[in-house]
Amino acid sequence: MRTRSRKLIVAALMLAPTLATAPSLAQTQSWPQKTVRLIVPLPPGSGMDLSARLVAERLTERWGQPVVVENRQGADGIPAVTGFLSARDNHTFLFSFAGIVTFNHLLHERLPYDPKELLPVAPVIDNFLGVAASAVLKIDTLADLVQSAKAQPGKLNWAATPGLPYYVLLALQKSAGIDMVQVAYRDFAPAYQDLNQGRLHVAGTGLPTLVPHHRAGTAKMLFVTNRERSPQAPDVPTAAEAGYPDLTFDGVSGIYGASDMPAEVKSRMTADVSAIIAEPAFRARVVAVGTAPRLGTPEEFAAAIEEQRAKITAIHQASDKRPAQ
Repeated sequence: MRTRSRKLIVAALMLAPTLATAPSLAQTQSWPQKTVRLIVPLPPGSGMDLSARLVAERLTERWGQPVVVENRQGADGIPAVTGFLSARDNHTFLFSFAGIVTFNHLLHERLPYDPKELLPVAPVIDNFLGVAASAVLKIDTLADLVQSAKAQPGKLNWAATPGLPYYVLLALQKSAGIDMVQVAYRDFAPAYQDLNQGRLHVAGTGLPTLVPHHRAGTAKMLFVTNRERSPQAPDVPTAAEAGYPDLTFDGVSGIYGASDMPAEVKSRMTADVSAIIAEPAFRARVVAVGTAPRLGTPEEFAAAIEEQRAKITAIHQASDKRPAQ
C-alpha cells in the first residue's frame, strides 16, 4: 500500500505542471473563435497586400476560421494603425511596413497613436526599394549620377514616395556631397511619366513600380537598398555594391499585435506564421509578387525595426530638409 501511495504522489506531482497550464493551452487551441482581420496600410495589388493575402489564405486553412485582408491605405499608414488599435479584440492584427514605428513620428508633429502600443509578432517579408534615373540623363551607375550632380549643383531634381525612399535619397545626398532639388507629388503616379520624359531626373520608390520602366529603357535603376539583389531585377546592384553601404535598408514588414495582447495568442500567431513562411511553395509565391520572405522570431523582428529607426533618426537629424508639400 505504501508503495502504491508513493507512486500516486509521484504521478500527481508530475501531472501538476500540465494541469496548471491546461486552461492556457485550452484557450490557445480554441483561438480564433471568429474571423481574423489583417489590416494593411497599402492598396490592393501592392506587394505587401498580395503577400498578406497569401498569409491569410494559409492561416484560414490552418485555423478553420476565415482570415481576411482589409486595406486602409494612405496617410503613412496612420488610418490602418488607428483602425487596428480601436479593435482590441485579439482577432485583429496589423500587417505593415516598419515606418509606423520608425519614422512616422518624424513626419507628423502629432500622431494619434503611441508606437509603443504596437507589438512585433512575426516578420513576413522584405519589400524591395530602388532608386532610378531618367534615361534622358544617359547615366548607367550611381557613380555617374554623383559625378553629374557634382558638376551641376542644384540642377538635378528628385522625388520619392514617403518613408524609406525619401530618407534614402536624403542620405545619398549627404553621403555623396551632392545637392538635388526635391519635387513634390501628392500622387506619385505622374512621377513615372515625368521620369520617362526627363522632367524628373531621379526617383526613389518600391521596386515593382520601377521595374517596368527599367526594362523598357526609359529609366535606369541605379541600386536597390536591400542587402540582396532583387530576383525581379538581378542586374541592379545593391547599395553596398554601388559603393554606398550606409544606404542599405531592408523594407521589413510583418504582423503586429496590440502591446497588451495575450501571450498565448501571440505565440500561436508567431508559430503558425513562421511555419507558413518556411514552406517552399509560399516562399516562391512571395518572390513572384516582388517581395522576399523573411523568417524570424519576434525578437529579431523588433531588432530589425529598431535598427531601421536608429538609422532614419540619424539621417533626419543630419539633414535640414523636410518633405516637400
